Amino acid sequence: MASRTASRNGGGCDVAIIGGGHNGLTAAAYLAGAGLSVVVLEKNPVAGGAAITEEFHPGFCNSVASYTVSLLSPHVVRELELNHYGLRILERPVANFWPVDADRSLLMPYGLAARQKAVAEFSARDAERLPAYDAAITRAADVLRQLAERTPPNAGGGVGGLLESLRVATRLGRLSVADKRLVVDLFTRSAADFLDGWFESEVVKGAFAFDAIVGAYAAPSTPGTAYVLLHHCFGEVNGKAGVWGHAVGGMGAITAAMRRSAEARGAVVRTGSEVSRIIVEDGRAGGVVLASGEEVRARAVACNVAPRTLMTRLVPQQAMEAGLRDRFAAMRTGSGTFRMNVALAELPDFTCRPGTRFQPHHGAGIIIGPTVDYLERAWLDARVHGWSREPVFFLLIPSTSDTTLAPPGRHVASLFVQHVAPKLPEGRDWADEREKETFADLVVATVGRHAPNFARSIIARQVLSPLDLEQRFGLPDGDIFHGQLSLDQLYAARPVVGFAGYRMPVKALYLCGSGAHPGGGVTGLPGRNAAREMVRDLGGKLAKR
Repeated sequence: MASRTASRNGGGCDVAIIGGGHNGLTAAAYLAGAGLSVVVLEKNPVAGGAAITEEFHPGFCNSVASYTVSLLSPHVVRELELNHYGLRILERPVANFWPVDADRSLLMPYGLAARQKAVAEFSARDAERLPAYDAAITRAADVLRQLAERTPPNAGGGVGGLLESLRVATRLGRLSVADKRLVVDLFTRSAADFLDGWFESEVVKGAFAFDAIVGAYAAPSTPGTAYVLLHHCFGEVNGKAGVWGHAVGGMGAITAAMRRSAEARGAVVRTGSEVSRIIVEDGRAGGVVLASGEEVRARAVACNVAPRTLMTRLVPQQAMEAGLRDRFAAMRTGSGTFRMNVALAELPDFTCRPGTRFQPHHGAGIIIGPTVDYLERAWLDARVHGWSREPVFFLLIPSTSDTTLAPPGRHVASLFVQHVAPKLPEGRDWADEREKETFADLVVATVGRHAPNFARSIIARQVLSPLDLEQRFGLPDGDIFHGQLSLDQLYAARPVVGFAGYRMPVKALYLCGSGAHPGGGVTGLPGRNAAREMVRDLGGKLAKR
């Protein structure tokens, strides 16, 4: 297939994909499976983008940036045969664990009855309300899931955009009045307001509110954060809705399986191949120029990079109208993210649940952020000081399930820290190693308030500031979503109104990364959706599996 395409395309390929992150690899696999010749160009030595695994200390391996599995589309897993190519996902023994103080904690298991029992320790009324809340979120997540798998209606998109708008309107029109109100609430209100309508316990509300600020440099009181909460609720693992898990071998196992799937279908993946600009001729993308000076010609170019980066650094200035370029450049970024990986001599000994021998809470997502007020103060603090002096974070110890990550009796932990300013105030800079290390020490000390043995159990640590995330993985301002999931940057407005259908202002130029609908997280859906549109434009036939 590649040689046949090369001959008709002057030695080039059908599609050149910029960025070998998980969405780029997903798009490559679908496009190659449709009979198109594809080359993926990744600047780093290893494909996978932010979803990679590496040894950060001798004998200790962990996911570098992304860190847990749930949002990965089951369609992508099945259609790309990722299990055949080595992917195996282990479910967490319980969902999440919140240390509250020296004596109290909230351990949220799977199963409604067990969750009600846990919540009842803080509020009998909230336990009674939980089934209705779960049912409401499930119904709303079903709506979101269907929208996430479709190309949004595009303003100015002609008949196709009109038809898609009618399909969406018909789907929403079938909802009950109560569910229409629910969807409007979730898409517009703050998480704090939404949760106030359901629960009374500050601990219970704080537990649900955490999902509303993951990847969002925003307070729970910020309008639109209820949607971010919902965005983190439509996932599943091994066919079980609402379950979270670990990829055996770390998140790099996902992208390794995606690469094998793409290559088995005929795609070529080139690492160490940084793209410096897109070739635009007669208003049409015709390939790319690498940093080495090499040209890679293609009938179309797909970009798994942030929209702002694409339009301000890769598309030639003369190829776009200035006002439109400014709209892309103004896309708001910054997820307030700071990442740490630590090698541990022993498991944390929590004062509220003592012991260093494995217990179910060690295998949970451990969240430091016990109330809505705590989450709110953390954001306000970060706005003033650059980071919260009482940080919010998610601690995961994947080696409790996956023994391949650490030596026997040892462990690795991921710390995903929220409410960290992408740009520090008062002339400070993340390029200063002292800033990183000072904040990393604060995070460790915060864990130590709940698990006093944590600091002395650390053998080594890897620290990534927002600047590190930007420089290493191309995440603007360290934004894990390539652009905030705010009301003005969702669905038909993502990345910019008029260009929500994965087709960019330059002909034959497509967006296939997290900056496109449905946004960030390791879902594979932007890559899958974009590939579907490209096959429609370029020819080929998507395989039925």
